[in-house]
Parts: sequence; structure tokens; C-alpha cells
Amino acid sequence: MGLVVALFALAALGWLLTAREMRGMDAGPWTSLGSLGWFLGIWVVMMAAMMLPSVAPTVALYSRLTRTSAPLSPWMFAAGYLLTWAVAGVIAYAIGVIVGAIFGDALAWDNAGRTVAGVTLVVAAVYELTPLKDVCLGACRSPLGALLGSWRGGLSGALRMGVRNGAWCVGCCWALMASLFALGVMSLTWMALVAGIIALEKLLPWRRVVTYATAALLLVLGLLLLSAPNALPGLTTPSGMTMSVGLPR
Repeated sequence: MGLVVALFALAALGWLLTAREMRGMDAGPWTSLGSLGWFLGIWVVMMAAMMLPSVAPTVALYSRLTRTSAPLSPWMFAAGYLLTWAVAGVIAYAIGVIVGAIFGDALAWDNAGRTVAGVTLVVAAVYELTPLKDVCLGACRSPLGALLGSWRGGLSGALRMGVRNGAWCVGCCWALMASLFALGVMSLTWMALVAGIIALEKLLPWRRVVTYATAALLLVLGLLLLSAPNALPGLTTPSGMTMSVGLPR
């Protein structure tokens, strides 16, 4: 219980730091990511805020399995988990830089940017219903088999197992993270929505219901972004104007 409380406290600290660092930086879909160092720092803090509550049961389970051998192992496990998400953030940053260099202004909001954002959400909705999503989510929801099947001893083993668990989580949630970029990666509102979806998918007992509901929500958001972005309250356009119901573009 103490470990779970500590993980939730770290997540709360992550939310506070993220809110402070990202204040006034939401530029809507495809917000500029800044320098690699700055982005990676804020990304890791964001992942701690978003992911630690939903992964806390897995870390607690691992802690129970190792409580008589290595007290620091659960923390190394959590560090390995965040390390995987840090690597995912570097990959996302590299994709953003490469795509921006190739297509440039063609992906601006008033050109193809809105279309790409909407399609990204639709693709994320489809991914929710794929077998790969189902397998990865199953490993996240029932981690005992995954832990025992890849058991490694010692602190280095804990780190490797955390990395492996993080890889399952990335496989489960990469489309939701792509949706966050499409809606505004520096927006606390969309960040909280995606974090809530991830937690519900991993923790609620109604697995199929939650995934289908998530797919439906992403599909609606994508279609609205394509056809009627004014219907998305809180969405900020890259020009800096917040879009709400009833306001003209």
C-alpha cells in the first residue's frame, strides 16, 4: 500500500509540474515540440503523471513477488517502465521532425493539418478493435503471466522487466498517444482525457465495453475534427484561438 501511495504521489507531482511547464503552450493539433531536451523532459514528466496510476497495480504485484529479496526492485521496475515511454517519446519526436522536414507547410492547420489530425483519430479508433490492441491490453490488465514468463532477478532484471511491461503498454496505448498529438499534446484537458481512458481500459472489469466505448469516442472526435471542429469545446487552433461551440472559426 505504501508503494501504491508513493506512485500516486509521484503522479500528482507530475501533474503539477506539467501544468506549470505547459502553461500557455497549447497551440492545438500538432503543437511545436521545441528542442529534443525540453520535449523529452516534459514528456517523461507527462508519462509519470498519466501512466503511474494505471500501472500501480502491476508494480504492487511485482513488489509482492520480490518483497523478501530486493526492496529497490519495484522502483527499478517503475524506472524501466518510464524508460520505455521515454524511448517512445524520442521516436515520436523524430517522426515529427522528419515529417515536418519533408512536408513543411503542407501540413499546416489551414492546409492538410486538420485532415491529418482527424484521420489520426479515426485510425486510433480502428486500432482499438484490432487483435494487437487486444493482446497488449490483455498483458496490461493481467500482468501476472507476463511477469512470471519473463522473470529476471536482481536490479538489472527488474529494470528489464519494467522495460518489457512498458513495451506492452506502448503497444496498447500508442494510438491514444497519437490522438493526444492530434488534439494538442500541450493541452491539460486532452492529456487528462487520454489518461482517464488509459486508466479505465486497464482497470475496469468490463474490458470489451470500455474498448468499444473508447473506439466510438475517438471516432466521434475524429469525425467532428474533420467536419465540424467548432463542436469540440476547448480545442485550440494553431492560430491560438480556442474553438468552442457557437464560435466562428
